[in-house]
Amino acid sequence: MDVLQLLVSGIANGCIYGLLALGFVLIYKASEAVNFAQGDMLMLGAFLGITFINTGYADMPFLLGLVCAALVLGVFGYLLERFVLRGIFGQPQFAMVILTIALGFLMRFFAGTVWGHNPMSLETPFTGQVLRFGGLIIPMVDAVIIGATVLLTTVLYFFFARTRLGVAMQASSQNQMAAYYMGIPVKRVNAIVWALAGVVAAIAGVLFAAKGAVEPSVGLLFGIKAFAAAVIGGLGSLPGALVGGLLVGIVEPFAGRYLPSGFGQVAPYVLMLAVLILRPGGLFAQVSQKKV
Repeated sequence: MDVLQLLVSGIANGCIYGLLALGFVLIYKASEAVNFAQGDMLMLGAFLGITFINTGYADMPFLLGLVCAALVLGVFGYLLERFVLRGIFGQPQFAMVILTIALGFLMRFFAGTVWGHNPMSLETPFTGQVLRFGGLIIPMVDAVIIGATVLLTTVLYFFFARTRLGVAMQASSQNQMAAYYMGIPVKRVNAIVWALAGVVAAIAGVLFAAKGAVEPSVGLLFGIKAFAAAVIGGLGSLPGALVGGLLVGIVEPFAGRYLPSGFGQVAPYVLMLAVLILRPGGLFAQVSQKKV
């Protein structure tokens, strides 16, 4: 029963890692760039959710506050690409890495200035509630996180498979030049991808705030683990991001419980190194050859 308890908790944490890793993969597929500020976008989404739901400024119902936080961060992601990041496209990837790292510092400074550095958590209608299945006790927040991840994954699947915009995003991610010649507005599509990554990060942030405490530096830690999850699954694979997130989420509590002290924190990176050694492109690597 203890194993099942750890498994459920690991799956819930893994869902948050997987959602954040989706943002890494979406942006990488669209522009072959890595957004190292993705974890800080989760942190901003968490604080926005707390502001909309738990403060006297808005005092919104949980679902409405979640939607508002997602919309605000989606607009932020769109404007960020449009007015800050677009100017360095075509430059060496190192420039994008440095810029997104700098943006992460600015986001943490902004969050510390606005919300302070004391940990904050989100009070929800299901806070403190549990589900019981025999001897297995599942916190309601974990069940909500798992259910929300399944729902969001299903919506994203149909979005990419059945809508014109989703198909255009896939075409742009595979070959931007060919997509441009086919009449797809590649620059606009890239901006929408950043907006979508912001929406997903905000949802993950609000779900995390309902489970644990949030402070400005939490995004950096989550971002690194989510990046490890994206690498494990394969940076070009959306299903791989979710699987990688689940693997990281499950490995962490089991290593912390059954291995010596401290191994829980390094276990995700040991797993990442093992995957890179055995399968450098990730578990769901999409191998392709570029002709020059």
